[in-house]
Amino acid sequence: MIREITFRITKTSDEIVADAGSNLAFALAVLPKEKRRDMQIFYAFCRVVDDLADDPGYSDEDRKAGFNSWRELVEGKGEPLAGVETEFCEMVVKRDLSRSMLLEVINGCESDLEPQTFTTFEDLRQYCFLVASAVGLVSIELFGYTQPETRTYAENLGYALQLTNILRDVAEDAGEGRIYLPAEDLERFGVTAEGILAFKPEAGFLDLMKFEAARADDYYEKAVAALPEVDRPAMRSAELMRAIYRRILARMRADNFNVFEKRYRLSKVRMLWEFLMHKFS
Repeated sequence: MIREITFRITKTSDEIVADAGSNLAFALAVLPKEKRRDMQIFYAFCRVVDDLADDPGYSDEDRKAGFNSWRELVEGKGEPLAGVETEFCEMVVKRDLSRSMLLEVINGCESDLEPQTFTTFEDLRQYCFLVASAVGLVSIELFGYTQPETRTYAENLGYALQLTNILRDVAEDAGEGRIYLPAEDLERFGVTAEGILAFKPEAGFLDLMKFEAARADDYYEKAVAALPEVDRPAMRSAELMRAIYRRILARMRADNFNVFEKRYRLSKVRMLWEFLMHKFS
């Protein structure tokens, strides 16, 4: 009989992905069946550890126990309970995944337990590595790659995607008392944390967002430049994510980053078009 422990997840990866409905889950559909299954399990793992930090239904004790439990599973010391835990542990062994990168993903999610202050862009870049680039570096192991440059592609794409997320979610994060923009950049453009948290940023906010968007664009370009042609077919899912999020960034820029009034997303028609372009490219 399955033990009822709040922080242990007995749902299967199928159930977790169905509940999430995110752009990443959508992007997995372009993968071959076996790789799609493994990426679904990995995505479910990422979703579960992310929820440990963000879901208000967990107590502080549950969060701490949950992160410790997943660390033990990654290190091969814990016993999976059921559902995605079992699926995940079996896949880590089968695909010989980088346990150090999986631990980095856990560390990144755990760092969100408390609002963070990023003094410099380097501080933020290190956070982006944990929550996004590390995810990409595990993902390419599941996609399959042959050239070391593809690791550079995954790392830079992770930075670009996470920076795009940060810009899109400024208002949502501010509502939770969080600011992911570097303090040195706020000061540079005359924007205060108090203004962002009050949803009334100073006049320099637009220039600040343009500056950060240019950084994201630079990482998108670095990713594109690093991807070897021989590995491009295996990266269809990652390339679909790049297309979706870069279009979201372009839409925000065209709308002068009106992030306090709307949440930017692509239409279903645009998403379907991007899917077909990458599915059959």
